[in-house]
Amino acid sequence: MNLLSLLIILPLLGALALLLLPRASDRAARGIALATTLVTFAVSVVLFASFRATAEMQFVERVAWIPQLGISWYVGVDGLSILLVMLTTFLMIIAIGGSWNGITERVKEYHILFLLLEAALIGVFVALDLFLFYVFWEFTLIPMAFLIGIWGHGRRVYAAIKFILFTMLGSTLMLVAMLVLVFANRDATGALTFALSDLLKTPVPLALQPILFAAFALAFAIKVPMFPFHTWLPDAHVEAPTAGSVILAGVLLKMGTYGFIRFNLPLFPEAARSFAPILVVLALIGIIYGALVSIVQKDIKSLVAFSSVSHLGFVMLGLFALNAQGMSGGILQMVNHGLSTGALFLLVGMLYERRHTRLIADFGGVAKVMPIYAAFFLLVMFSSVGLPGLNGFVGEFLILVGAFRANVWYAAFAATGVVLSAIYLLWMYQRAMAGPITREENRTLKDLSPREIALLAALAVFIIWIGVYPRTFLDPIQTSVANLLGMIN
Repeated sequence: MNLLSLLIILPLLGALALLLLPRASDRAARGIALATTLVTFAVSVVLFASFRATAEMQFVERVAWIPQLGISWYVGVDGLSILLVMLTTFLMIIAIGGSWNGITERVKEYHILFLLLEAALIGVFVALDLFLFYVFWEFTLIPMAFLIGIWGHGRRVYAAIKFILFTMLGSTLMLVAMLVLVFANRDATGALTFALSDLLKTPVPLALQPILFAAFALAFAIKVPMFPFHTWLPDAHVEAPTAGSVILAGVLLKMGTYGFIRFNLPLFPEAARSFAPILVVLALIGIIYGALVSIVQKDIKSLVAFSSVSHLGFVMLGLFALNAQGMSGGILQMVNHGLSTGALFLLVGMLYERRHTRLIADFGGVAKVMPIYAAFFLLVMFSSVGLPGLNGFVGEFLILVGAFRANVWYAAFAATGVVLSAIYLLWMYQRAMAGPITREENRTLKDLSPREIALLAALAVFIIWIGVYPRTFLDPIQTSVANLLGMIN
């Protein structure tokens, strides 16, 4: 069986196994889910190890699905998607492991939804048929909305509905644009095709490009989320369960940035060049706005949520600098953000399980009673800030170099975001972790368990690995980036 199809099928089989075990204990449900994600990650490691740094699609499988409409099961990976597949399978292990004690109700259903979500996310990153991509794109909504709405916090139903409405608004426009694109690409016999490789053979008419680019871009901008389409994100993050926030920040937001590089740029190159300055300006606004709003947050989880608006602004800046350094940095920064922000949400969740509060003012001096926790928090915080030697620095540096090459003012404004991120994260750490213990409840906090240490250590390995030797992760994407830029320029 094709490795990519296997990656999608394995989580589905795990979900089916849970479904068919009506009397499975909570422990068994957790064990089956964790085993499934571990096996899926192992397959993705084999995939990465077998991947060659070429521009061609690899591990391709194409089987007719609805031949009357030119729709097929068409999957493959290249340098633009291989790292995101790896990120998805890795963070799912972290999410399941991080939910071990935090979820005590409807445990089986919770893990079924996570496994369904994993299958859909992998499908998004490997689909090369526009209809298949759309099916996976929409399917991710269902499990994530239920995870937020059932296992979330206070305003969870409101957050779940808002998440669905925002995403479906963009998705509807994307579907219409997709159909227009496919029908405009009919051959002399009137045959349709949804295959990306076939659509790329015939340039989209110049009159259609701006309209179709805008429709696709709106769907992807909402998912990123770019300013001013970001308002659903803080609610979804704050109300979601810890593992939901980890996957939402770590993987789901990357669906938007990935959509831009997989579809908008190669399908509509002239429109991409025309719209690039607008998208860069919105990205710069998002970088600065997200950082400024993060500074004034009183809730740690809300602070991390708004920081995603700022960090994803850097990714969009890199992608639409439209040069090799910026685009390579943008793709790598998607992975970096998934690791660093996913780890931050995991750390916030661990603290919430102990104190049942996320207000910064309720902490202080936590490092005195939880030194291991504070050490991991410091490492992850520095990676998010972009400290040299850690993963965040490599991505941000490449993005700033790319922005500088495109326009020196882009880099100048973006650099303020780096300074502001240091302000809000260091100030948050100083108030919550450092200083004297100001509340008696914090004196009895227990430090990390072996399970929690293992999860954070796994994240720390990649945070340091990318920072010290980024070539492992940059080499596979270079040829694909060069190929994509060749289509645009």
